[in-house]
Amino acid sequence: MTRPETRVAAPGSTVPYPVLDRVFFVVGGVSAVWLSSLLLQESFQWGWAQLWFLVVFWALLAYLVLPRLHRILTHVYVPDYFIGRARTSDGLLGDPVNVALLGSEPQLHAVMQAGGWTLADDVTLTSSRRIVVSTILRRSYLQAPVSPMFLFGRQQDFAYQQEIDGTPGKRHHVRFWRCPPGWLLPGGLAADWLAAGTYDRRVGLSLFTLQITHKIDGHTDGERDHIIGSIAQADTAAEVRIIRDFSAGYHTRNGGGDSIATDGDLPIVDLRRTAAPPTPSGPPSDSRDKRPAAIVVGAALAAARAAAAGLLALSLVIFPQEHIDALLLSGGAREPNGGLTSGQAGLIFTATVVAVVLFAGTELMLAWLVFLGRGRARTLTMVLSTVAIGLQAAAVLNGGPGITLRSNLPGLTIDILLVLALSSDRARTYALRAHKEPKRDSSRPGGRTPF
Repeated sequence: MTRPETRVAAPGSTVPYPVLDRVFFVVGGVSAVWLSSLLLQESFQWGWAQLWFLVVFWALLAYLVLPRLHRILTHVYVPDYFIGRARTSDGLLGDPVNVALLGSEPQLHAVMQAGGWTLADDVTLTSSRRIVVSTILRRSYLQAPVSPMFLFGRQQDFAYQQEIDGTPGKRHHVRFWRCPPGWLLPGGLAADWLAAGTYDRRVGLSLFTLQITHKIDGHTDGERDHIIGSIAQADTAAEVRIIRDFSAGYHTRNGGGDSIATDGDLPIVDLRRTAAPPTPSGPPSDSRDKRPAAIVVGAALAAARAAAAGLLALSLVIFPQEHIDALLLSGGAREPNGGLTSGQAGLIFTATVVAVVLFAGTELMLAWLVFLGRGRARTLTMVLSTVAIGLQAAAVLNGGPGITLRSNLPGLTIDILLVLALSSDRARTYALRAHKEPKRDSSRPGGRTPF
């Protein structure tokens, strides 16, 4: 009997990358390099505060410049199809995919919790602050978040962990991704979920980005076997099939620069006989529908730009005569037969106030629309920032005044950070998906939803 052909969708990004987004992506990367050089120059002008500038320079280099450069390069040389490795948010090859599973999401949650695993919190400002404090003070945080990794063009749907020694600095953890409908493993093997499990042994600096991150144990097969052992112990109905030499055994590094090694075997765990609550109605959840931090940051920066324009408008209204006098002086009113009249200066001043108020209102509206995930608002916001960055760069190249902290460096920083945030893959994907697909209706244990 001939087996029917199964059409397998590519597991990469499902949304095409517009040319304009590529431009913004590169502009963000180049601008970040420029900003880091400006901050480094400023650090030599402030004496005792030089250390703080160097810290800011490291943070900019580690969390913005190097990740964006890696993202640009990995778009070129990292294949966008399944090769048995997850990818970091910077596009680097991450942890090996070392477990496959069959079964529903409730069955998976049930067996993991029965096996002594704790569902990890999503990455938010609150959870990020809490894990930093818990790690430094060596306090327990059983639900500590894990960094996002990507498979099938989206970050993990959820993650589980087991804390060691009462601190999130050491822990077992495993990320889970739901496989796309109809997708098969190489060789035609079916799987509903793929997982990548590793053991965090300490906190350190990433070799590739200099970020503070967890350093993993290189023997990832040990963590794989620990996951399978805990599932088998929690549910005797679970069946495990080992696919020998599924991927070539390799010695290489993950996205944080840690050495990893595996024998290439892939266990497929069948949980379809596991007792679990009924599957919730509606389509399955998708991590791409969650509002990413990049959208929130981009909206906040646009709101900050609106606030700055609002303060300028307030200054114009409160101190009108000072601004009118400045216009008269700059226009040469004191020179005979030349310059602006008082009436002309008043008209220019009024037009300026109206323009600044309109700009502030427009920026505030754009900030709200960006937060809601509107694609056109996101694009227009990046256009405004790109134009502002370009004008300042052109002024410097044409011999204009330098950019310093006392002049226009704060405004330039806001524009560059805004382009970096909104041109990221996660911000782009959310903006393109937010109003084209229905909201997902799938709850998570403990009453948490993926939104």
